[in-house]
Amino acid sequence: MYTRNVERLIVKTPMIIHYNILKKGIFVALSLTLYSLFSFAQHTETAKYRQQLLKYEDSLRTLSYKMINDSLEKDRYSSNYQFIKTFVDALKTPQSFNFGFDSLKTVSILTSGDRRFKIFTWHVMNDNGSYRYYGTIQMNNPDGKLKMFPLVDQSSLIKNPSDTVTSNDKWFGTQYYKIIPVTYNVRIPYYILLGWKGNTVKTTKKVIEVVYFKDDKVHFGMPVFDGNKEKPNQKRIIFEYTRQVSMMLNYLPKEGMIVFDHLAPPDPKMTESLDMYGPDMSYDGFKLVNGRWRFIEDLELKNPSSTIDDSFNDPKKPKKTESRKFIE
Repeated sequence: MYTRNVERLIVKTPMIIHYNILKKGIFVALSLTLYSLFSFAQHTETAKYRQQLLKYEDSLRTLSYKMINDSLEKDRYSSNYQFIKTFVDALKTPQSFNFGFDSLKTVSILTSGDRRFKIFTWHVMNDNGSYRYYGTIQMNNPDGKLKMFPLVDQSSLIKNPSDTVTSNDKWFGTQYYKIIPVTYNVRIPYYILLGWKGNTVKTTKKVIEVVYFKDDKVHFGMPVFDGNKEKPNQKRIIFEYTRQVSMMLNYLPKEGMIVFDHLAPPDPKMTESLDMYGPDMSYDGFKLVNGRWRFIEDLELKNPSSTIDDSFNDPKKPKKTESRKFIE
């Protein structure tokens, strides 16, 4: 009896093993099929959204060119308003955060290193030589829905911009070209923005801005700049200088330092005339120390400028040179 049971077990075992292997094979094949179908659907959906965004980008490229180059101010603003409407529609498209909008050469597009947000900024020039700035911050929303903070330029209403914390609804309008994350050894992570701010027919400005997020709101300005005894605890750094020269304002990541031209008037008697300020061939900077920026004078720099920085002098006079002073 014992022998017969063993024989039966030996005969049935291969069949059981074969059946289990077959079941596993079917399961694996089914899983691979479903995964392939899911991947194909995802790829198809991504391709569809990309085509939509490419169409938007084509329209935006035409409008952005007109809002910078059209000869009539009213037409520049008309193109700008159409650009804003079209751009919002584009950003509402799923997966727009991952789209580069690379052909929009007149719009500055910066993505934070942690991919938390993107910031878009641009300008429209008025006939009198002044500028108005536009922009928006797009958050990288996990659910894919558009979450953004439109930036409303209220520069003329901010009486003391160096000492004022502002919001996206009361923005010190600037076109940014560099973003620097500050996340180590700080209570609230923040980001430094370097920007160009065309001002009037006589002067231009450059800005070291701070942006951070708190209570589901965006804030600009933070007292993190140390060392300037004349004006301590500034919440943003603003340079103003003659429009006839260029000013270097750049970031050196290896040194952890923001560097810039030291500006001065040609004659000490012209101290109050910002439209006479220009580089004096020396350099100053802010060095990141324990989450704050320490002012350092008379830096020795070998190659301080960059092609990115150079492109944000006066857009209307790219080959001419623009200047600096801390102002309120």
